[in-house]
Amino acid sequence: MSHVSSHSPHGQSPLRTVQVLGGGSAGSSAHVRSLASGLVARGVRVTVCAPGEADRTYDFTGVGAVHVPVPRSSDPASVAALRTACADADLVHAHGLHAAFRASLALSGRPVPFVVTWHSRAHAEGARGHLLRMLERRVAKAATVVLGTTSDLVDRARSRGARDARLAAVALPPRLPGDDDPDRPRSKARAEVGANDRPLLMAVGTLDRDRGHETLLDAARAWCGLDPVPLLVVAGEGPLRPVLQRRIEDEELPVRLVGRRDDVGELIAAADLALLPSSWEARSVLAQEALHARVPLVAAAAPGIPELVGDAAELVPYGDAEAFGEAVVRLLADPGRRKLLVERGARQTATWPTEDETVSQVLSVYDELTQPLPLS
Repeated sequence: MSHVSSHSPHGQSPLRTVQVLGGGSAGSSAHVRSLASGLVARGVRVTVCAPGEADRTYDFTGVGAVHVPVPRSSDPASVAALRTACADADLVHAHGLHAAFRASLALSGRPVPFVVTWHSRAHAEGARGHLLRMLERRVAKAATVVLGTTSDLVDRARSRGARDARLAAVALPPRLPGDDDPDRPRSKARAEVGANDRPLLMAVGTLDRDRGHETLLDAARAWCGLDPVPLLVVAGEGPLRPVLQRRIEDEELPVRLVGRRDDVGELIAAADLALLPSSWEARSVLAQEALHARVPLVAAAAPGIPELVGDAAELVPYGDAEAFGEAVVRLLADPGRRKLLVERGARQTATWPTEDETVSQVLSVYDELTQPLPLS
């Protein structure tokens, strides 16, 4: 589908957009790279305001965007840099709460269409939770349109005062060049993490409280008695690592923390089961990669997950280690059920948006907000 003509009508200059990223999770950064690539291909001018390391990793300039290095802080220098970058923009699109807050400060008093994508939901208690709610309200009210990656986030934006909140089509973030080696055999990926002759269970995510890794360690006791004992490999880094590592050693659990990995896609594809214990996930990349790779998934039935996977995963109550452990043991013993989940997974992935559909939807929102009203 080509939109180029709509961005240069009657000799006007092309639509100028600024994409604003904060720290940017891997999902939102890859989404911005994919979006920038698709928009540039359709004749839109794209500037990406993001920290320097984000461009080194995601190569926004490589897909035809202009990169303006803006640190992730909300200090006056950072906001001033954003204000300068947005000075001649027809539309500004911020990704994530903190990036959106900075962009709203930079746009203060300027009538520029302002789109915000909420990719995930932040968690905080007490005073920090209060601050977070204030931030959400500020951003929701400042945005012309809020795009939420799940219906849960759309509802949240509306409850925070968004004038216009819509569900966003977001494709599985494309892997970066050099991320995985397609020629490396499955057995080699398994051997590298020590799962040659035993079932491999894969979990991926930041090692913090909301990701449910402690539930997984509790659940691991359920499969300690199997022969051979399955190995749970957890890819990711975070503040909880020392606590988890100590438990693994003290309780002699069949679990390995492998830190950040560039071959996560390969490890998921090489696994017997993928495990997702999080309390909340917006379009979980692990869930999407597992279903695409035809790997059965056991997941906590937390907000965002049932909507994404439908009946193509074994869903258990969030935080219920016993149910999680039983589901893993049951699936490992039941090849028929695993095959059924894989078949349902193939059907489910066919319903997910493609990169092209994602770009087209965003572009239709841009058109709606920037096209001059027809003269009556």
